[in-house]
Amino acid sequence: MGMALFRRMLGDVLRERRSELGLTLREVSGTARVSLGYISEIERGQKEASSELLASLCDALEVPLSQVLRDVADAVAVEEGILVPTPIGQLPQPDQVVASAA
Repeated sequence: MGMALFRRMLGDVLRERRSELGLTLREVSGTARVSLGYISEIERGQKEASSELLASLCDALEVPLSQVLRDVADAVAVEEGILVPTPIGQLPQPDQVVASAA
């Protein structure tokens, strides 16, 4: 179950990033030099992305790999019930200081 969940969340994050940029699968396919069908299967959680392929997709989407992995980790934690999603309006703004209880 763990890897299937990870594949699905990775696909969701990649699709969301692509949508935010307004890019089509065909555009990402051309930039990343990966077949359209393979990217589609990755976005649907059907196929695993190798580290090289993931790096190529991140470059095509102009997003750091670390951000994609953070987003996937957060999505998996929410799915597992470990993390409660924060409503968008409650996210800290760049100029806000967030106190932590250390």
